[in-house]
Amino acid sequence: MRPLLLGVLGCSLVLSIQAMYSSSDDVVELTPSNFNREVIQSDSLWLVEFYAPWCGHCQNLAPEWKKAATALKGIVKVGAVDADQHKSLGGQYSVRGFPTIKIFGANKNKPEEYQGGRSSQAIVDGAMNALRSLVKDRLSGKSGSSGYNKQQSGGGGGGSKKDVVELTDDNFDKMVLESNDVWMVEFFAPWCGHCKNLEPEWTAAATAVKEQTKGKVRLGAVDATVHQVVSSRYGIRGFPTIKIFRKGEEPEDYQGGRTRGDIIEKALDMFSENAPPPELLEILNEDVLKKTCEDSQLCIIGVLPHILDTGAAGRNDYLQVMMKMAEKYKKKMWGWLWTEAGAQMELEASLGIGGFGYPAMAAINTRKMKFALLRGSFSETGIHEFLRELSVGRGSTATLGGGTMPKIYSVEPWDGKDGQLPVEEDYDLSDVDLDDDFDKDEL
Repeated sequence: MRPLLLGVLGCSLVLSIQAMYSSSDDVVELTPSNFNREVIQSDSLWLVEFYAPWCGHCQNLAPEWKKAATALKGIVKVGAVDADQHKSLGGQYSVRGFPTIKIFGANKNKPEEYQGGRSSQAIVDGAMNALRSLVKDRLSGKSGSSGYNKQQSGGGGGGSKKDVVELTDDNFDKMVLESNDVWMVEFFAPWCGHCKNLEPEWTAAATAVKEQTKGKVRLGAVDATVHQVVSSRYGIRGFPTIKIFRKGEEPEDYQGGRTRGDIIEKALDMFSENAPPPELLEILNEDVLKKTCEDSQLCIIGVLPHILDTGAAGRNDYLQVMMKMAEKYKKKMWGWLWTEAGAQMELEASLGIGGFGYPAMAAINTRKMKFALLRGSFSETGIHEFLRELSVGRGSTATLGGGTMPKIYSVEPWDGKDGQLPVEEDYDLSDVDLDDDFDKDEL
């Protein structure tokens, strides 16, 4: 029986059912209110599981995680985040599937993905390997005790003040209103206690948002006691006030929470809403497939009929369906590729596509070398059902043939035109005397 896709592609976020761990366990339950204090500001190495209580694979992992926590007690910290309940923390660390395990070592702001097995022994082995690396780095002077830069924002950690853009009466219009980026702007007063409490959260969020949106969402701050022109323009009467600015639109009041997790979650939502759909690329060589799939949790690959079977109009119809689905699922940040039937035969063989006819579609997780095939129709409805099943962790998967990526051949890009049948040579038979070669005795 094939394993559920849940373990390959992860579980999606739905309502929490029950807590996975309790105070009697050696697993530290982490939340937005204690995560910075317990993990980020700690000198200890941390293994943190991001889970959802309803996720079957998380439930299977729980007893092993508890055993590992007990074995590592006093040596390595082991924690768990209910990322279904605390979505802001999951979003802050780009958690898209459950369970996800991250190692918070020397640089707490850039945790590493744990890639090992899910047994208690494998977890302990992975933790000890990470611990040895941390100690080795400290001996060589490559890292400080916790990886936290004391020159960064005071109090909260996890960010750099330079990532919060200082906005003034003079630069506000040019920096914010004329920008194509989305801005979250805090209007503050230096004497305001709530502003002082917000500062480390705003600073940490600014750094994370800058990295995760590649600068497309920016965080700024206006000292409203100094820059009163711009503050008056937007009717600032209380501190801190946070407003969202999008080019050509009226500013919007930010109504969310004031923790870094809340701020980051809102910023990433806005980034996804405004981001263009992923590009649909033809598989022209190995580099195209490798880069697209390695940069994405999933690669969606369409194998379209030969151009002689559909013509340009038919092919464009199929490509249009894929582009509409890429737009619909753009928040997933999946990679989207297509190839012509017969152009990448080894890839088709690895996916077992031949028996289903064309067009065909597969979703590949290259990190785990697993894939799922579209069984329904190659239509908006059929593909939507297929992708929706993947999103909620249902469906069946298989291992990519041989457990490795197949050979990808370099091909010429489609020129957008109808295909042409090979030109056959014309033979002039007028000068051939068939009677001379005809042997009557053979009758």
